[in-house]
Amino acid sequence: MTRRLHLNAFLMSVGHHEASWRLPESDPYAGWDVKHYQELARIAERGRLDSLFLADSPVQQGDPGRRPTGKLEPTVLLTALAAVTEHIGLIATASTTYNEPYNLARRFASLDHVSAGRAGWNVVTTAGADAARNFGLDDVPLHRERYARADEFLEVATRLWDSWADDAVIADKDAGVHADAAKVRAINHRGRFFRVDGPLNLPRSPQGWPLLVQAGSSEDGKDFAAKWAEAVFTAQQTLGEAQTFYRDLKARTAAAGRDPDGIKILPGIVPVIGDTVEEARERDAELERLISPEYARLQLAERFRLDPADLPLDEPLPDDLPTEDQIEGAKSRFTLIVDLARRENLTVRQLIGRLGGGRGHRTFAGTPVQVADTIEEWFRAGAADGFNIMPAVLPSGLTAFVDQVVPILQERGLFRTEYTGATLREHYGLPRPAGRLLTAPAAR
Repeated sequence: MTRRLHLNAFLMSVGHHEASWRLPESDPYAGWDVKHYQELARIAERGRLDSLFLADSPVQQGDPGRRPTGKLEPTVLLTALAAVTEHIGLIATASTTYNEPYNLARRFASLDHVSAGRAGWNVVTTAGADAARNFGLDDVPLHRERYARADEFLEVATRLWDSWADDAVIADKDAGVHADAAKVRAINHRGRFFRVDGPLNLPRSPQGWPLLVQAGSSEDGKDFAAKWAEAVFTAQQTLGEAQTFYRDLKARTAAAGRDPDGIKILPGIVPVIGDTVEEARERDAELERLISPEYARLQLAERFRLDPADLPLDEPLPDDLPTEDQIEGAKSRFTLIVDLARRENLTVRQLIGRLGGGRGHRTFAGTPVQVADTIEEWFRAGAADGFNIMPAVLPSGLTAFVDQVVPILQERGLFRTEYTGATLREHYGLPRPAGRLLTAPAAR
């Protein structure tokens, strides 16, 4: 078959499960230990995975008294990971709401140069008033405003990446000419949110642009992805929901004038792997037993904008929850969690257990063959182009996936056995954007 899976390793401290840090095997200091992440990067590259992904938010997330919350800045960390790997892609999250286009364009172009063309940017708009208050704002900007800013942000960033022609650098020592100045142009952007002259103070990077990734699944988020994204990280609980999302986003991409094959859709999956079903389920149950339900209830109440007393642990969710339209942050995740609880008639305690592994991403406990079967089913059924692998425990969960699941997918002809490309875009089968050296001011 010509269509192949894309697999991405989503790295988070000692694992995606809420209680992974409490296991005897876990190092509670690993979240800010570069050697821990370098080990994970080597494991993922051994499995020929497309890329590594680091999430981020410009705010303290969670209660540091209850679980590790320290987090290294991802582009800095990925620079260290680039030095110990040769092939695997390196994707970092950065917010368009709390950054400026020039700084981020330069940062990701630098990462692309340092890694010889392996950089990717997960573009987020950042929900939550707590983040806003770290930047002098009283509350989070409105959802639609955040996406309008993000759209102009990408316009500016891509023009900055194109402000040097590919052949601008001549390096003619005899003539004393380092670059053709006519091939380095200001962008002179004047828009609603930004005024940026340019050019970028860095030549065009190996990929032209870093791979553009997006992770929002609201209506605004999907429209933004259809225009800009080349890979989409999404959370889907059922095959039917994933198929609907896949068809919808591919159709929006076509309507935006782009090739639908030019956007790769990767749902998250949290695999808990055992040699037998019983062993996998026991590992899953052990993690669930280590969850602090009162702390998790506080987090859930904050998401639902409720008092924790309104969420009794052994009762279902109340009927009078806010609607998605009333939520200004993480709209699609709010709806996913409510739908999961209603569909399976879960109590708050049971819902906390279901969310403990992946915060709304699909969790799956089973044997390597069962995990491979699930991945293949969704891939062949038009629900995914690949998966964001989110091990519940790290490094052991990533090792199990690479050593036990990846070989099965390779034997079935679904996944590469060797890297054939040099850049992240080549791993994803995506073209390098042609440079657009600007000859006139960009205005909106």
